[in-house]
Amino acid sequence: MGTSQSREGLEVSDSDSDYEQEHEHEHEHEEEEEEENEQHYKDAQTTSASHSTDLEDVDAKLKALKLKYRTPSSSSAKSLPQNAVKLYLHIGGNTPNAKWILSDKRTTYAFLKDTENDDVWFLTVGSKVRARVSSEMQLKMFGDQRRVDFVADGVWALKFPSDDTYRRFVTDFQNCMFENVYGLECTEENKVKIYGKEFIGWVKPEAADDSVWEDAAAADGGRGNDLMEEFEEAANGGVQTLTLGALDNSFMVNDSGVHVYRNFDRGIHGKGVAVKFDGGGGFRQQTPNKALLMRAETNMMLMSPLNDGKPHASKLNQLDIETGKIVTEWKFEKDGADITMRDITNDTKGSQLDPSESTFLGLDDNRLCQWDMREKKGIVQNIATASSSPVLHWSQGHQFSRGTNFQCFATTGDGSIVVGSLDGKIRLYSNTSMRMAKTAFPGLGSPITSVDVTYDGKWVLGTTDTYLVLICTLFTDKDGKTKTGFSGRMGNRIPAPRLLKLTPLDSHLAGASNKFHGGHFSWVTENGKQERHLVATVGKFSVIWDFQQVKNSAHECYRNQQGLKSCYCYKIVLKDESIVESRFMHDKFAVSDSPEAPLVVATPMKVSSISLSGKRRG
Repeated sequence: MGTSQSREGLEVSDSDSDYEQEHEHEHEHEEEEEEENEQHYKDAQTTSASHSTDLEDVDAKLKALKLKYRTPSSSSAKSLPQNAVKLYLHIGGNTPNAKWILSDKRTTYAFLKDTENDDVWFLTVGSKVRARVSSEMQLKMFGDQRRVDFVADGVWALKFPSDDTYRRFVTDFQNCMFENVYGLECTEENKVKIYGKEFIGWVKPEAADDSVWEDAAAADGGRGNDLMEEFEEAANGGVQTLTLGALDNSFMVNDSGVHVYRNFDRGIHGKGVAVKFDGGGGFRQQTPNKALLMRAETNMMLMSPLNDGKPHASKLNQLDIETGKIVTEWKFEKDGADITMRDITNDTKGSQLDPSESTFLGLDDNRLCQWDMREKKGIVQNIATASSSPVLHWSQGHQFSRGTNFQCFATTGDGSIVVGSLDGKIRLYSNTSMRMAKTAFPGLGSPITSVDVTYDGKWVLGTTDTYLVLICTLFTDKDGKTKTGFSGRMGNRIPAPRLLKLTPLDSHLAGASNKFHGGHFSWVTENGKQERHLVATVGKFSVIWDFQQVKNSAHECYRNQQGLKSCYCYKIVLKDESIVESRFMHDKFAVSDSPEAPLVVATPMKVSSISLSGKRRG
């Protein structure tokens, strides 16, 4: 557990003269150095950065393929090849012996389009690197060093001989990325076609209005708080989901039942109390992986969105926490026909604290609605006398034409709704209508797998497999009033988003199959309070960003970047197994000398509570 130090940001040894023709004895020295580093490279290939194919063979086969080359447009100084680079490989992972080695002192790069395989652009560097141009490469720019780092079966760095060649590479990379994502050539006309004139700043950030970021509360430059693990305990295995309460208890759902934890200002402790799934008159479906607290946290709605192998549920169970009994199994139905739901959430960010709450929201691929546990007359349905599963009342909502592909949603403090989609779009709905989105942010090419929003609705966080996207919803209307995109249609010059990413090295260490999931703000339910941190999970990492630091336009991460600003300053909590979920407790559990409530991290076998603090408490 600790802070990422952007370890791949270590300087690579370099001299511009390395690109020039040098004296004979210097050549001999370089060849010896390359031979030594080549052996390091081969050793690294057999350990943490091994390639799945023989890249020498790949290079030979490239000549036999029908490939289209993207050719650099102008020549470099000193008669160098237009695409000359030096290639470095990172070895040693995150150990004290980690370092960069020179893998190829004089090589060239090329962007190649494989016209026989979906017309996809690839980046090749000599005979050692061939990677599909995509966000999975986690390309990180170091403009002041004329260098980029990226992941491709290992962590690599390219060093360019001039500012011009560096900028040309970055531009070509981004153009190839656009074409790979949208299937269209990266022209001004196609950018407008994909994003619309209002969002042109999302692909041309220099044209965006960044004043909303600059006007955000002054950042303190990062507090540098330590991460301290307060306690850890066994979680009974098979943990599916973590549900934090703002009152006395929190809950962990695993294969056997719902386990109860007590909330403290240093985290959560197991009470040794559990509601078991008995397979009989209680919970009769698969292990639920969605749990929603209601009615002052005395009831829990449990849903298993796995129906015939699809992520949809036709029913959900209502658990009375005080009695430990499943009191009913509800059916989703509209106009007399059974329907399914992909996700459920509370009406507002704090409505689970309302003892009289009887409604909640539902989401399916093309449906957004509110469910009511009362009959149409307004009275609570008589569960005891129901001969079959009672039917939830479709209170309000809309069934969209096919194609919205909703994936996830969340609510603000006033009940406005943010919805993330498979195509990467993020839509904002007011608390008065689910029929028409007030604002629809374009996708950046990756599906949104989870979404969160601040209590005041000013900031939205979308999670994709390879990065988080932070969006400011504020805008000024024609009358000069400041509003959010939930209450009105945002006009021109909409601010560009910020991306939160792992460094290439940390992304590689997290594992090839590991993906970001469950990005969340810290948790407040009071007007005027501002969330302080963001957290997401990837593999064995819980990754924590300082919200103020991310918003600060002068933050050092944003210098020397081209395109959307990406923040790489974060802290990492490392566990010995993949993490199921990472969530901050409610703000009320923050203590005076800590800037944040404890972070709770659940793995399949353990639950940990971690404090962010500048000093150890007594």
